[in-house]
Amino acid sequence: MLRYSTAAVMLTASTALVNPAAAETELTMYYPIAVGGPLTEVVDGIVADFEEQNPDITVNAIYAGNYDDTRIKALSALNSGDPAQLAVMFSIDAYDLIEQDLIVPFEDVVETEEEKQWLDSFYPALMANSKIEGKTWGVPFQRSTIVAYYNKDMFRDAGLDPENPPETWDELVSMGKELTTDDRYGLMIPSTGYPYWMFQALAIQNGKEVMSDDGLTTNFDDEKVVETLEFWKSLSTEHGIMPEGTVEWGTLRQAFLEGQTAMMWHSTGNLTAVKNDASFDFGVAMLPGNERLGSPTGGGNFYIFKDATDEERQAALELIKFMTAPEQAAEWSIQTGYMGVSPAAYETEKLKAYTEEFPPALVARNQLEHAVAEFSTFETARVREGLNNAIQSALTGAKEPAEALSEAQAQAENLLSAYR
Repeated sequence: MLRYSTAAVMLTASTALVNPAAAETELTMYYPIAVGGPLTEVVDGIVADFEEQNPDITVNAIYAGNYDDTRIKALSALNSGDPAQLAVMFSIDAYDLIEQDLIVPFEDVVETEEEKQWLDSFYPALMANSKIEGKTWGVPFQRSTIVAYYNKDMFRDAGLDPENPPETWDELVSMGKELTTDDRYGLMIPSTGYPYWMFQALAIQNGKEVMSDDGLTTNFDDEKVVETLEFWKSLSTEHGIMPEGTVEWGTLRQAFLEGQTAMMWHSTGNLTAVKNDASFDFGVAMLPGNERLGSPTGGGNFYIFKDATDEERQAALELIKFMTAPEQAAEWSIQTGYMGVSPAAYETEKLKAYTEEFPPALVARNQLEHAVAEFSTFETARVREGLNNAIQSALTGAKEPAEALSEAQAQAENLLSAYR
């Protein structure tokens, strides 16, 4: 079972951020387990350590599936009157949660100067999906960028430098061809699960954002965005370095570990699992660029539900402060591969030692320099579904990229017009 080896040390390090909460407070927290690995044990360990330090607070962690499942189950519980005080849900859910009047901004909960400093302590790129109209609606925890995993042994066998993965689209194609054989592909980019996320990365690299920063406008039918989908499709139909049709998100990591592909794009949340299970020498790199480098951020934020009492809000805040404290964030990053959410996490002795021994653990963090907010609008789920459908219909050959994206843009316009 994955637990912290020196709980007392971590508790002492976290004490400065944690104050005693009101007596006999019970919290229900919905939590997504979406990326592979025994994450439940890790979260259970954090919760147990928190309860040990805060004996008057009980935390019931409900593991609800992927991010979409978590949102649906948490909101269903709220609508049915079941108590829930906080959840980790998609960072991109903020607009919808605000619109439904389900969450409170953290400015309404934090009170002390120390708590205000804590709220300002996170990486700005990870707060881009959290700050809306001057208020902070979510606090980052299970956060990521997309990174490129590659098999160094296959690079060597193909006569490629294993320390120099592709940095441009042209290099991605040329190296992908060198790495493709009769029994493996040079590259796999997942197009199920979260196709919009991978597509947003490609569009950014091609110099175009797919949405505005106010949640009101999408750019799906822009020429550069159409070019982006044409390029993604060409990786299979023209260049032959990727399978035709769709690539499954949920099985891609295993395909990489089994040698079915030399390179894969995936969440940094898979890093520790790949490290533990790979039987070959592998590397991790920032995504290649075309006009620029770039990846959207990803993953989950903590939210506090509006129906929580003042006492429950304060207890929820204590739990969130505890889980995002530098020592906790450092241990979380080591155990999972997700990023430490604040610069202070990377200044801890534990994470400094780990990243010195295992430099790939810094790639996702370093990529924040080139990162943008993950795709998010009002009506996020429905707008995102239209984009996902467009991407998959183009990759499977059901529609041409321009036609598919034009239809997705029209659907988004219809959904968003009322909010303007």
